[in-house]
Amino acid sequence: MQKLMLLGDEAIAQGAIDAGITGIYAYPGTPSTEITEYVEHSREAKEKNIKAYWAANEKTAVEGAIGMAYAGRRTMACMKHVGLNVAADAFINSAITGTNGGMIVVAADDPSMHSSQNEQDSRFYGKFSLLPILEPTNQQEAYDMVHYGFELSEKYHLPVLMRITTRLAHSRSGVVRKESRDQNTMQLPKDLRQYILLPAIARTRYKGLLNVQKDLITEGENSPYNKYIDGADKKLGIITFGIAFNYLMENFPDRVVPYPVLKISQYPAPRKMIEKICKECDEVIVFEEGAPMIEELLRGYLNNSLKIKGRLDDTLPRDGELNPNIVGAALGLEISKSAAIPSIVVGRPPSLCEGCSHIDTYLALNEAIAPYGKGRVFADIGCYTLGALPPFEAINSCVDMGASITMAKGASNAGLLPSVAVIGDSTFTHSGMTGLLDCVNDKTPVTVVILDNSITAMTGGQKSAATGKVADICKGLGVEPEHLHIIKPLRKNHEENVQIFKNELEYQGVSVIIPTRECIVSLNKRMREKFKEKKAAV
Repeated sequence: MQKLMLLGDEAIAQGAIDAGITGIYAYPGTPSTEITEYVEHSREAKEKNIKAYWAANEKTAVEGAIGMAYAGRRTMACMKHVGLNVAADAFINSAITGTNGGMIVVAADDPSMHSSQNEQDSRFYGKFSLLPILEPTNQQEAYDMVHYGFELSEKYHLPVLMRITTRLAHSRSGVVRKESRDQNTMQLPKDLRQYILLPAIARTRYKGLLNVQKDLITEGENSPYNKYIDGADKKLGIITFGIAFNYLMENFPDRVVPYPVLKISQYPAPRKMIEKICKECDEVIVFEEGAPMIEELLRGYLNNSLKIKGRLDDTLPRDGELNPNIVGAALGLEISKSAAIPSIVVGRPPSLCEGCSHIDTYLALNEAIAPYGKGRVFADIGCYTLGALPPFEAINSCVDMGASITMAKGASNAGLLPSVAVIGDSTFTHSGMTGLLDCVNDKTPVTVVILDNSITAMTGGQKSAATGKVADICKGLGVEPEHLHIIKPLRKNHEENVQIFKNELEYQGVSVIIPTRECIVSLNKRMREKFKEKKAAV
């Protein structure tokens, strides 16, 4: 195959092109910028119609990637380490939703702060999220790991974090290409409720994430990127991570190290290999870029004389909150059994309030979108998330604040047309405006429904920052006036509203529909207060 001289960033980009990505989303930041620039300027990427998009921020970039993976495609999101802070909400929740197509998030760390405000280590985000992490040693490994990462992602239906550092990103080496792979065909998730992180669904999916950890540990133990290189002199054992392996080898011109060396480039770290080198050697030195994350864990591994009990050995449950009974049982105390609560009231799921304006909006939307089939409506966090439940079953996602618009954008880019976003007025001003700006700048075919009930309803009726401003904000962001509609969600207006939805679902550009009617709870409260004032005045 062809051999190219590539920066580490460029090797990742070429690897993504060859591995069959459909789109890459990013926000520029050194040392990650060249990844997306390479795809953006690649003639091959253009011929393959690969989407290369600079998002409004890192959060919308990750959400766009989640949306593209939702539609079954391979996708990548790229940012520098501090950008992962901005994207953390979407990134961490993506471990719970899982993925439908392969998804890699690249975080470029900057030790010594060459162009950054801190030395943050992105591996903590991967560990915190319980996701697999890849950390290449050189440019060839960076290229190869992209292919491997997508296969790993699709095998376990999880995002994969790839962590690189400045020296690897901006140094150049020869890279041998693999045979190019075709892009995935678009397909919806088998479970259309997978991305709806209502608590009942999220709890189940979190248990699934915990259950797959043992398999990810096995993957780390058997990874071709984790290698134990034996050495004759057992006085010292060396554990290296990522590019630090290169720094070690440069001290030995013949590339023969007299000591045992453990090279780790895939996480969860291979515990059996770590235990092996620790047992064989008199002392161990750890070389890792960034924080002493594994060194800290290693000290715990070596504390063999002390039996440690807790969540990791099933003394306590691995998930859920603690309570006095759980703590007492862990201490070996006798626990009195509580009397069963009698079934006096039949349990019922939460539902939209009777008279809620969202009901009429969902009825109109469901009728208009029915000919296209299910699985096309991305929603957000608010009381309208209850539209996922019967009898409406109108939405297919609830990932994080603002993700509805950017997920719809990513799914649209992947070929899912029409794609619809449903978001509340207060959520729109919280995190949705940047997503709509992405859509406008990219002329993405997407229909955005902004439910304007004039308050922040789900959290107790606080004043919405968007009240009276939604339409003007949309105009200011560049939405075409002829595709910006304010409708009144009432049953008497049903046929008229359905027709507006139908028209905009057919439009191959950005359209915004704003159903505007005061929250019924707020209205009733306001009317009661008005009645009291009138009565007091008599």
